[in-house]
Amino acid sequence: MKRTTTSLLSAAIVAFVAAAAVAMTSQPAAAATLTEVTGFGNNPTNLRMHLYVPNNVAARPPILVAVHYCTGSGPAFYSGTQFASLADQYGFIVIYPSATRSGSCFDVSSPQALTHNGGSDPVGIVSMVNYVLQRNNADPSRVYVTGASSGGMMTNVLLGAYPDVFKAGASFMGVPFGCFATTDGSMWNSTCANGQLIKTAQQWGDQVRAAYPGYTGARPRVQLWHGTNDQTLRYPNFGEAIKQWTNVHGLSQTPSSTDTPQSGWTRTRYGSTGGTAQVEAISLNGVGHDLPQSGQAALAIAFLGLNGTTPPSPSVSPSASRPPSPSASPSASPSVSASPSPSSSPQPSGPCRIGYVLNPWNTGLTAEITITNTGTTAISGWSLVFTLAGGQVITSGWNATYAPTSGQVTARNVSYNGSIAPGASTGIGFQATHTGNTTRPATFTLNGATCAIA
Repeated sequence: MKRTTTSLLSAAIVAFVAAAAVAMTSQPAAAATLTEVTGFGNNPTNLRMHLYVPNNVAARPPILVAVHYCTGSGPAFYSGTQFASLADQYGFIVIYPSATRSGSCFDVSSPQALTHNGGSDPVGIVSMVNYVLQRNNADPSRVYVTGASSGGMMTNVLLGAYPDVFKAGASFMGVPFGCFATTDGSMWNSTCANGQLIKTAQQWGDQVRAAYPGYTGARPRVQLWHGTNDQTLRYPNFGEAIKQWTNVHGLSQTPSSTDTPQSGWTRTRYGSTGGTAQVEAISLNGVGHDLPQSGQAALAIAFLGLNGTTPPSPSVSPSASRPPSPSASPSASPSVSASPSPSSSPQPSGPCRIGYVLNPWNTGLTAEITITNTGTTAISGWSLVFTLAGGQVITSGWNATYAPTSGQVTARNVSYNGSIAPGASTGIGFQATHTGNTTRPATFTLNGATCAIA
């Protein structure tokens, strides 16, 4: 009887332990948390570092540095964006730096920040990367950066000054490398912010090359995002950044492909037609200074190769590691010559309405044009005719081809926006120089029909 009781008790204990083990293993693991790291290395501007390591972190994980906007912080960027949840999905590590100076903007202006190992915020961020490489067995060949606004500008700074550290980046609503440069200690450059700092592709590319003299390795792949209605860092900066990075990679400014990932988005790729293009640019029609949203973050992660796809192998082409020949004559704009004009002249197809938003400055302007089909039938293929004021000359444009660049101009649809349904609209625009007369066109005709002006 004693033996039987003991046997039953032993069996009960075994069953209880087994049941408890099953219960424990069936419970979901606690969510990973954002952790502050101190003492991570050389940090000349006293940045703070927060680190997110997902529970399913890869054995040799990639690193993504996610850089916040002015007035923000690393924890705010962690909670306000989707990069941590995407890290949960794909197993990469996210570093969230925080600027601690008044205004919480990153230094993208000083000579120190714009020079490889020159000092300031970039040195602190690179120290964070080195810390994670050493402590978390991360992969040094898969280090990436993304950011918005001030963080988008810092993304371009890190890609330009530290091409030996960062393999690719996605810049949301930023400006070209060096555009915010100052020498008086100020961290704000109004000329750049207002989209008034216009340079040749060669000049922009030279600024990047001068940040790390003698560097001959592979240059990082770059993804650029910008809204056409950005009133903080104005839209012309988007075209200037395209000029810069295509020049750095030795590429033509004429896109290899153009598509629309979703309505209102225009994506151009340079150097390749697929997801491993060296430069990818996404224009968001009608969007202001409020990126990134969830779909945009996911597309950035895909571009970087952090979504489980095999990362692109960096390659060094002769033109990517040295300045393009001065005799090369890059086109004035990635959009003006991006797509051929329609093969046949469009036919009149009903009434229309034009919205025209003008943003002039001392010697230049941008114009955002909204074409609305107010008729009852769809428009298939269109040409918009208007006359520029004397002295206005188009230097670049988007979402249409423009010819000639002064006087009476005809803007024609490109491959992806030729169809406008009844009641629907499409947005186009251009940048121009002027000699003092910033008057708007008086009339517009679409496919020969006079349009109302909103």
